[in-house]
Amino acid sequence: MRIARWISADGSIGEGFVVGEAEATRVVDFPDAGTVATVLAAGLSAARTLHDRVGSALDVDATLGTELAEVRLIAPVAPPSVRDFVTFEEHVEGVSAGVEGKSHVADEWYEAPTFYFTNPHTIRATGDVVAIPETRRLDFELELAVVIGGVDGSTGETLDTAAAADHIFGYTVMNDWSARDLQAREMKVRLGPCKGKDFGTTLGPWIVTSDELEQFVDSDGFLAVHAEVHVNGTLVGEDLVSNMGWTFPELVAYASRNSVVVPGDVLGSGTVGNGGCLGELWGRGSSIPPLEPGDEVRMIIEGVGEIVNVVGDRVPAPTLPAARTRTRQRTR
Repeated sequence: MRIARWISADGSIGEGFVVGEAEATRVVDFPDAGTVATVLAAGLSAARTLHDRVGSALDVDATLGTELAEVRLIAPVAPPSVRDFVTFEEHVEGVSAGVEGKSHVADEWYEAPTFYFTNPHTIRATGDVVAIPETRRLDFELELAVVIGGVDGSTGETLDTAAAADHIFGYTVMNDWSARDLQAREMKVRLGPCKGKDFGTTLGPWIVTSDELEQFVDSDGFLAVHAEVHVNGTLVGEDLVSNMGWTFPELVAYASRNSVVVPGDVLGSGTVGNGGCLGELWGRGSSIPPLEPGDEVRMIIEGVGEIVNVVGDRVPAPTLPAARTRTRQRTR
């Protein structure tokens, strides 16, 4: 099953299933005025029931819904939270070479799947022009993300790996846009990233339910789907998602530890290796330039789909003063 959100020609927002293939692909609203949020909360079994109802309706009227070409896809989910992991060892090695001058993976990386929270209010869709901050080192990050669904009223709190797997409703392609110069400054303060990341994350083109990708799960539980990224039509990176250090259920379990995951939450895999971002390539000596306004970034993940964005203009930022120094009195 593929689940999407879209804007129709009349400006209305639709939420429902994507059915058919190639030129015959259509979008069909959920029955009973359902939304992506309500479908995620109800879980996979309920989604299958809705999908069967749509299939039966299409058997009666094949023109039900709208041709995909006639709508504009928007982000398939409005997530309550977005966690982004760093699970590809090759990515860590390459980026560290660019930042520290040598290829290095901290011992602590191997102990647990580290993540950060990014901004759920700046989610972008495929086809969007992504305006950028005043960075001179704009980068992309090719990732696969899971979307959490409901499971029999479970709160999604402190899950073990098996229970965490049940909470994975589906997958979507993710581009974690990055301003590398801002990020580098922020990380020296030992907190962040913040403004180096929170200006945009692309999700899309839709959510593919987890059962659709079961055929790609290898004997160790990793999802062996091919991922690639193109800049202005040129392939610059590709990898198998199965090169992650942890499986997706393990990521969800860790995220929920002494915490909670809820339907609609998005958890990114972290950037794939072998050119999944320019930062890794720069660390390996590549002269590929940072992204500039007008550049096109296209990401494709096997079994899920593709997202395409064009880089927009830089957005001027109001100036702020430097920190005040500690020269003031401690008492009045």
